[in-house]
Amino acid sequence: MIRSNQKKEKEKKDFFDRVYKIVAKIPRGKVTTYGAIAEVCGVKSAARTVGWALNGAKGNLPCHRVVNKNGELTGKIHFGDPNLMKELLISEGVKFDEEDCVIMEKFFWVPPGAKRTFPHEKKINNAQLLMKKPRRRF
Repeated sequence: MIRSNQKKEKEKKDFFDRVYKIVAKIPRGKVTTYGAIAEVCGVKSAARTVGWALNGAKGNLPCHRVVNKNGELTGKIHFGDPNLMKELLISEGVKFDEEDCVIMEKFFWVPPGAKRTFPHEKKINNAQLLMKKPRRRF
C-alpha cells in the first residue's frame, strides 16, 4: 500500500513538473489554455489538474499566461489582487474583447506537441442563443 501511494505521488510530481516546463515556454504577449497544457502532458482531460499544479507553482513562472478555453481569466483569484493577472497580460500587449476575455484568435500560443491548433469555440451566451433562428424539424 505504501508503494502505491509513493508511486501516485511520483506520478503527480512528474505531471506537475511537465506543466511547469510548458508554462515556462509560453512567450511574452501570448496565452495558452489549461487544456492545451494537459494535452501536451499526455492527459487531455486533466485541465483542472493543470490549474492545481499552477496554484502550487513556485518561482518565476508566467502563470498569468494560462487562461481557460474561452480566454477567461479564471485563475485571477490566485494572484492576490484580482486585477493583477489582466494587468500583467495588458503590459505584455495582450488584448481583450468586450466580454473581458483574451482575444484567442490573435494571442493563443500552441504548446509544442499539441495536436489542436486552437481552443474550442467560444461559448455562446444566452443573448446570442436567443438571436439564433430556431431550426425547423420535420
